[in-house]
Amino acid sequence: MMSHLGPLRCGAWAALLRQPLRPPRALCIRAAGCHSQVAQAVLTSQLKPHEEKPNFIIKVPKGTRDFSPHQMVVREKILEKIISCFKRHGARGLDTPAFELTEMLTEKYEDTFGLMYDLKDQGGELLSLRYDLTVPFARYLAMNKLKKMKRYQVGKVWRRESPALVQGRYREFCQCDFDIAGEFDPMIPDAECLKIMCEILSGLQLGDFLIKVNDRRVVDGMFAVCGVPEDKFRTICTSMDKLDKMPWEDVRHEMVAKKGLAPEVADRIGEYVQCHGGISLVEKLSKDPRLSQSQLALQGLGDLKLLFEYLTLFGIAEKISFDLSLARGLDYYTGVIYEAVLLQSPGWAGKEALNVGSVAAGGRYDGLVAQFDPKGHNVPCVGLSIGVERIFCLVEQKMKASGEKVRTIETQVFVATPQRNFLRERLKIITELWDAGIKAEMLYKNNPKLLTQLLYCEKTDIPLMVIIGEQEQKEGVIKLRSVASREEVTINRESLVAEIQKRLSES
Repeated sequence: MMSHLGPLRCGAWAALLRQPLRPPRALCIRAAGCHSQVAQAVLTSQLKPHEEKPNFIIKVPKGTRDFSPHQMVVREKILEKIISCFKRHGARGLDTPAFELTEMLTEKYEDTFGLMYDLKDQGGELLSLRYDLTVPFARYLAMNKLKKMKRYQVGKVWRRESPALVQGRYREFCQCDFDIAGEFDPMIPDAECLKIMCEILSGLQLGDFLIKVNDRRVVDGMFAVCGVPEDKFRTICTSMDKLDKMPWEDVRHEMVAKKGLAPEVADRIGEYVQCHGGISLVEKLSKDPRLSQSQLALQGLGDLKLLFEYLTLFGIAEKISFDLSLARGLDYYTGVIYEAVLLQSPGWAGKEALNVGSVAAGGRYDGLVAQFDPKGHNVPCVGLSIGVERIFCLVEQKMKASGEKVRTIETQVFVATPQRNFLRERLKIITELWDAGIKAEMLYKNNPKLLTQLLYCEKTDIPLMVIIGEQEQKEGVIKLRSVASREEVTINRESLVAEIQKRLSES
């Protein structure tokens, strides 16, 4: 039996009930080793919740943010696409502690250890929040004596730097890492990492992008033939890493004025860092009179030539640019390095495009695991990291501009009643649905109004509604309502689960 319900008419919404928070009946304070006055102060503040607190502002810490249910839906979809790509390439999941021994981290980051968050000593160990997911992975390999592993990891990291929230730069942010550890033939794992980058960025539909590629051996060789003192390699590399944010003139000034590099040496570096191209540039630099004097640089250029051959076979060579300005400031990189940037950060509906910088990066770090191993056993590694926060900022801007709606719940069926004293029947029905794996909800009231239930379904875009009342109970039937079309069908009570599963599979 089919019927059609016309548009619902309702009065004004009832005012929301607001109940004041109640202080706890009892407050137990464990203050072992604490002065009694401190405990008393804590107790007093807890027992006076309505007392005004001067200069107290409720906010999140600088460089962090909350994510609303709406935003979490978007983030979870982004993460799902990234993780599915990692799994498609055979990676296994891994998780490591949010903090590590400070000594382990400071030795591996050197120039950036001042950006780490140190934890106050509570148990005889000096600890710091992890700066990235790469060093913990290397520690894990060494600690467990693993020689091969293809893993992915998703987790938060912390960096004490100046945040730029509009550009997706935070002090607390999420990283999605993929790494291949083990001794393999040259450039095959490296090429796969670049292929994964392309798959993810293409799948997220962020617009056209380019992946810059270089090699730390080429960088070090370039520094050597240009006349950079060896003890300044790392600090000059850190300056060069800023070329994606600063013009060459400003980077040159930092090298010369702040780091004591000779002006003519900086000018020689400037001649190289403006070069970018494809495999033809690799071949050209291999014959460069100055750069070819460095065996280290020639090794890097040889591997880059092989890399471009594999990238051509993967069908992604046109997305890759050999760029001598790319340095990647982290000290543990030893070979190929890469960084993905959007060619033009998309703006939508008149919105100004966001300048988010790189959206993915990575490289080869062949010596990091050996630094953790007591016997110095080495495990070559290469990997990549996806900048989730920056990607999220772009996707969020796109959705706002297009007016795209996002459901914050996944409920498929709502169990309702138009009459009083049907709580037990609703509980029985919703239990059947849950047990069948169907996502279902009901209002937590003994006697909810039908209009309230209908409006909730329409507001949250729940597709189906189960309605049970006295007449349906007597006849052994139940009403199944399509919320969008407002059409109802009466079905046998025993067929409820099967009918819902059929409709959900067809939608």
